[in-house]
Amino acid sequence: MGAKESRFSNSVQVKNRRARYEYEFIDTYEAGIVLKGTEIKSIREGKVTLTDGYCYFTKKGELFVKGVRISPYSQGSFYNHESDRERKLLLHRKELKRLESKMNEKGLTIIPVRLFINNRGFAKLEIALAKGKKLFDKRDKIKEKDTQRQLDRLKL
Repeated sequence: MGAKESRFSNSVQVKNRRARYEYEFIDTYEAGIVLKGTEIKSIREGKVTLTDGYCYFTKKGELFVKGVRISPYSQGSFYNHESDRERKLLLHRKELKRLESKMNEKGLTIIPVRLFINNRGFAKLEIALAKGKKLFDKRDKIKEKDTQRQLDRLKL
């Protein structure tokens, strides 16, 4: 590795693949995320898990994400961060109010879909307002994929 090359990737994209299977997305938003100390270094190394994450509103109307695991930085000392802490999300006030009003509807939730670093170097979290799929919806989706795969095989 040269002086310019490092273990940090410039194009970090951590996706929650399970989310598309479990939920039907209604609307997506791009939110900033408040990080502490060594968290951005761990994100640049790609050591993030989004699968158990969800978002919630506080009484003050702020949006937080919980269950997103950012592993402690490998080169860190006693200044390392907590891996499972709750992190504040940054959105415009209009978006927050729209999300909060839709959250009051039954069966809707906000889940993290993708964590990435934009071209300015800031960590962004793509969140989605989603509705949980029923078991039969998931089965239908699997059947669709299987039939499509079989049709593609026949074409070849």
